[in-house]
Amino acid sequence: MPSLNGAVVLITGANGGIGTQFVHEALARGAAKVYATARTPRTWNDERIVPLALDITDSASIQAAVEAAPDVTVLINNAGASVPSPGVLTHTDEEIRSNVETNFLGPLFVARAFAPVLSAKDEATIIDIHSALSWYAVAGIYSATKAALWSATNSLRLELAPAGVHVVGVHVAYVDTAMAAHATDPKLDPAVLVRTVFEAMEAGEYEVLADDTSVQLKAGLSAPLEAVYPQLVDTNA
Repeated sequence: MPSLNGAVVLITGANGGIGTQFVHEALARGAAKVYATARTPRTWNDERIVPLALDITDSASIQAAVEAAPDVTVLINNAGASVPSPGVLTHTDEEIRSNVETNFLGPLFVARAFAPVLSAKDEATIIDIHSALSWYAVAGIYSATKAALWSATNSLRLELAPAGVHVVGVHVAYVDTAMAAHATDPKLDPAVLVRTVFEAMEAGEYEVLADDTSVQLKAGLSAPLEAVYPQLVDTNA
């Protein structure tokens, strides 16, 4: 089974609320080293934490990170972005491109770049942070990009399984961070989310449904569209 004890972990988006929790919890569970990456990495008061500049939308930056961190055994694709507009018709072209690059292409390209490194390790792991909105298309391009990442994660899982790389997809609704400050719905504590993710990883699970919303929305994938989106009934009335 994958384990954090003695692991070398690389976390994208480590400056944020969820990323910071991943850093601390990985060390608490025995990680030997954590690469805490961000476009502008912060300073950490722990010699086990290595700040590393990484822009997941830039191929040269990704390659530089691979060269700087050849000992990684656990990759956590946590970095993400959102835009306030709820619909793809109201987004600007730049908002759409930016979200696709940050939420879909960035994590995919990071995983592809680190795949040879991870494939050479025993019990290596990739963790991709998706969203419950992968399965609920009410957040415009954000929903679309997270759905795309979900599909890509499933493909990576199949392709990397022969090399022994364990791939975990994480779904969660709102988390109590600055990115979800606008939301009025219940929010999950980042510490609870991270503990849930690591427990699932070390149990060998492939998918994490971190809250009730994620459980309900995945179950809704087999439901009639009118049940998931009742506004369609009103439209056809």
